[in-house]
Amino acid sequence: MRIDNDLYQRILGEELRKLRRRRGWTRKELNQHLQSDISLQTLATYELGTRQCSVVRLVELCIAMDELPQDLLARVHRRVFADEPGKVRLDLTRIVADERAELLPLRRWAEDRLRQPGAPGEVRLDRSAMSWMAQLCGLTVPELLDRLRAISGVEDD
Repeated sequence: MRIDNDLYQRILGEELRKLRRRRGWTRKELNQHLQSDISLQTLATYELGTRQCSVVRLVELCIAMDELPQDLLARVHRRVFADEPGKVRLDLTRIVADERAELLPLRRWAEDRLRQPGAPGEVRLDRSAMSWMAQLCGLTVPELLDRLRAISGVEDD
């Protein structure tokens, strides 16, 4: 299994930003709760996923926001790997019901799968299949994953 470093960093950053916003804090307010002196620019780059965060720094950020680091990482892991390492779970019925034009190739594929006798309403695709699906839809894998999350109706923690 290969980890998409850029995707993982971006999702980690999004989860950090969501956590901070749930507390109702600005970056400046978060910074006041940290034991280390971190620039606001550094906090911004963590949240944007453009800078890697050390494990110790991640723990410090989590503690400041009253979050267990393992809970934050579990959410990141679920978003990146969709509950199964290296696989993404797709609800074919929801994909068929979605009307986004860019997902037409995926919708046609899902319709075909659902027509097969005894076909499950849910499938799990590995990274290479997701890459292929993204190409068919004219999207990057992270863009496709974002659209699939919106279709699933599951709100990320």
